[in-house]
Amino acid sequence: MNRLLWARLAPLLLLCLFLPRLAGATGRAECRSLDSRILGHKVAYCILLPPSYEAEKTRRYPVLYFLHGLGDDEQMFLHSGGFNLVADLWEQHQLGEFLIVTPAAGSSFYINSRDGSQRYEDFFLREFLPTIEKRYRTRAGRAFRGIGGVSMGGYGALHLAFRHPELFGSVSAHSAALIEKLPRITAADPRLSARTQVLGDVFGLPPDPQFWDRNNPLVLGRKAELAGLRIYFDCGSEDDYGFDDGAKALDKVLASRRIPHEFHLYPGGHNWTYFREHLPASLEFHSRAFDSTPRR
Repeated sequence: MNRLLWARLAPLLLLCLFLPRLAGATGRAECRSLDSRILGHKVAYCILLPPSYEAEKTRRYPVLYFLHGLGDDEQMFLHSGGFNLVADLWEQHQLGEFLIVTPAAGSSFYINSRDGSQRYEDFFLREFLPTIEKRYRTRAGRAFRGIGGVSMGGYGALHLAFRHPELFGSVSAHSAALIEKLPRITAADPRLSARTQVLGDVFGLPPDPQFWDRNNPLVLGRKAELAGLRIYFDCGSEDDYGFDDGAKALDKVLASRRIPHEFHLYPGGHNWTYFREHLPASLEFHSRAFDSTPRR
């Protein structure tokens, strides 16, 4: 009887012994929400807290805002395997310790919509950043704040960093939704798809060319004051939506202005297989940016 009881309890005892070590080594994730007066509803978010966050109660950390793609949500790191990847990098000491925050954004493209009905950019800058940086122990200043994303989130990261370079010290994007030339589509066009209708909710239907240009990272990149902003982006050479052409165009825009940046065109399409493969590169890019800043 004792042997049977031990056989049942042993796995639980071993788990209890190892849980503290695993929690300390890998960090943890928590998902919460905040009330937005600008958007008029709660906005969910998830945050990855680094291994030492619970133990070192007075330590403050850099923060990376990482934006999800169209059709995804704030739990992108949890359901994609991204958290396990980040935890492995922390455990292997290949990544410095910083917070990673992903807010829910629907299909907003992280901007204020043309008709003014959805002011996501205002929410992000006026409510989300201040709330996160008050609720968690973050380091103050542009140098300790980065932004990145995939697909629609890559568009949003580049847009926000180029429009507000005084707020961010580093920006990254995987397969950003960059379109060099706006397609001419009318509301009666038979090519109109559900995806185009989603774009219409943000940019107008048909898309307003002037509004498009005001928000397009490719246009912003030609004029924005980007001194001191560290820039990384990559894209699959077989991107399903042709965003590789947009990525190459952004590379040319920045190169023509002699703005330092890191750009890679890798084999692959537009999917989480590609994103997971190259996510460590952008995380390590931000880690280096944070670590290169002198501590105060």
